[in-house]
Amino acid sequence: MRKVPKIPAAIKKQVINNMFVKNYKRMWPYVKPVWFRALCTVLLTIPIGSMDALIAWAIKPYTDAVMVEKTMTASWYIPILIVGFTVVQGGLTYMLNYLNTWVGGKITNALKADLFRKLLTFETEYFTSKNSGEILIRFNNNAEGACAGLISNIKSFVQKFATSASLIVVLFINSWQLALVTTVILVFALVPMSTLKKRVSPVLTHAMEINSTLMTKYNETHAGNKTIISYNLEKYQEKRFLNVLHKNFSLQMKVFQRTRWLSPVMHIILSFGIALALWFGSHLILTHQLTPGGFVSFLTALILLYQPIKSIGGTYSSVIFSFWAIEMCFDMMDTQPKIIDRENAIEMPKEHKQIKFNDVSFNYLPDVPVLKHVNLTVNQGETIAIVGNSGGGKTTMVNLLPRFYDVSSGSITVDGTDIRDFTLKSLRQNIAVVFQDNFLFDGTIRENILLGDENATEEQLQSAIKMAYLDDFVKTLKDGLDTHIGERGVLLSGGQRQRVAIARAFLKNAPILVLDEATSALDNKSEAVVQKAIDNLMKEKTVFVIAHRLSTIRNATKIVVVNDGLIVESGTHDELIKTECGAYKMLYDMQFKSDKKEQEQQSE
Repeated sequence: MRKVPKIPAAIKKQVINNMFVKNYKRMWPYVKPVWFRALCTVLLTIPIGSMDALIAWAIKPYTDAVMVEKTMTASWYIPILIVGFTVVQGGLTYMLNYLNTWVGGKITNALKADLFRKLLTFETEYFTSKNSGEILIRFNNNAEGACAGLISNIKSFVQKFATSASLIVVLFINSWQLALVTTVILVFALVPMSTLKKRVSPVLTHAMEINSTLMTKYNETHAGNKTIISYNLEKYQEKRFLNVLHKNFSLQMKVFQRTRWLSPVMHIILSFGIALALWFGSHLILTHQLTPGGFVSFLTALILLYQPIKSIGGTYSSVIFSFWAIEMCFDMMDTQPKIIDRENAIEMPKEHKQIKFNDVSFNYLPDVPVLKHVNLTVNQGETIAIVGNSGGGKTTMVNLLPRFYDVSSGSITVDGTDIRDFTLKSLRQNIAVVFQDNFLFDGTIRENILLGDENATEEQLQSAIKMAYLDDFVKTLKDGLDTHIGERGVLLSGGQRQRVAIARAFLKNAPILVLDEATSALDNKSEAVVQKAIDNLMKEKTVFVIAHRLSTIRNATKIVVVNDGLIVESGTHDELIKTECGAYKMLYDMQFKSDKKEQEQQSE
């Protein structure tokens, strides 16, 4: 195995510094609209941090007056000043936290909006390759971590810097000798911070993967609650969840081990500074080089100085988390969808004469073909029924039309133009799809139907409802079209959901229609109603229909039998049924016998 050359530490440090600068530059467009309030947030940290130094400084004259001169006459106002400083500091801190929350929220929302827009550009393959938890972490949680950390850490660092700088001034005012000793100790305390990012980054990436799995378990339990209940899978699901929780806990402890050692180590190092200050300060007092008041003021300033320095380890850990989250966010921004508009893509016209599959092959996985050299010509207004064995490639064929996936080889053309030369928006606007399990959004029936055409008139809406055989059902509802249907339309039956989807397709009024087993999940009564709605929808359109019941496609212009990725037969129902031992005839006979047996059982 080839040995990877070791990268010098100086180069690593430079790369990390450049990465920090790059990330902050990329965050600037999100900060720019709120820059004034963000600046106010940062500027407010200066007086807040400096007031600790004023309090430490004020202790010197008060202590000298009381302990040395044995009087309070000259410095009676000092305690009142300290209270006044603290009140002002408290008020400014409230203003600072309010502005920090406002600015952080605005930046977070802007970044989330861009990430969500990016999410909407990805193709179907992206969503099938990621679990729901991973998408939630990448497109939501990381944005919160990035923005909250960015503003909070800037605020925290500036405040700590202002506090530290002003307190160091107080140290040197009281005793430059003591100040030099304690400052050297301070520098040593900051050295361990340089190793933190290298130690924590790999664990954070793994932690994100585990957290995404944890989110997925919640989503699975929500979406699959009926399956869990009906199969008594509570213990099974609990076991899987606890397993993920255990892994998540282990990673949390690893993150803790690799980050939280910093604060106690700094605390120990700084304790040497306080010990040296006590020892050397006592010497200076005894040799009359420092007054007792100056020593008390120095110790107060030193303790106040070391406090933010000790906590800076935890703050720096948060900075690392924040930068990591920013990197993850912009990695997603930089990820290019696989299916995009070609350069100089053209608008697809609404009218078409012919759709052709030209030697089309497709595979989801390398060297595992799903479609093999498919050739098919479909003229305008024809209805093409696609049947065949399960997993043979029927749904894949129709998924290639709106470019849910792109062909691996060959092409699909509309009037001689490759569909990849059309803009995605115009291509998909000309194709309406009714799935087996149509997705309905949380909202009302009206809102879900109007997704077909948001600008549709009330007359067009009512016409679509009537053609979808949905009007009688709507009349039974108290709120009619404004009835809320719940997440994924859970408050509707399967047949009702299908008819809402068909009404939506009516409003879209696309010249090409894809019906992907649109009635397969319905009972006979619901199927009969939905089939009538589908018959209305198919009028004057070029239709691709995948049907589980062969009796519903007898009137198709052409029936295509797809088995194992190949078109093995094509023709009309009457032509194919006459082919002895043909693939279609075998399917039809099997289904006919099954239906006949079912009818006999029902009659008994």
